[in-house]
Amino acid sequence: MNKYENKSFFNIVLQFGFIFIVAVSIIKIVMSIISNGSISGMVDEYFAENKWQLFVKIQFIISLAYGLIMAGYYKFIKK
Repeated sequence: MNKYENKSFFNIVLQFGFIFIVAVSIIKIVMSIISNGSISGMVDEYFAENKWQLFVKIQFIISLAYGLIMAGYYKFIKK
């Protein structure tokens, strides 16, 4: 039985999107700290003035796309 069968499509999108945005954001931040050698390098790369908006937009769009794809798969394909 599919555990997503009785959930609404948008709840599934939010669930997958939220998990994805948290996981990918943490991974990107940690990888940036490692590659730049410090937290200040990561802050300069992602959270400097006028850069954090782009970081948030990209994370939001990618997580929304992932949520839609996974929700579509679990709701309509995997029955």
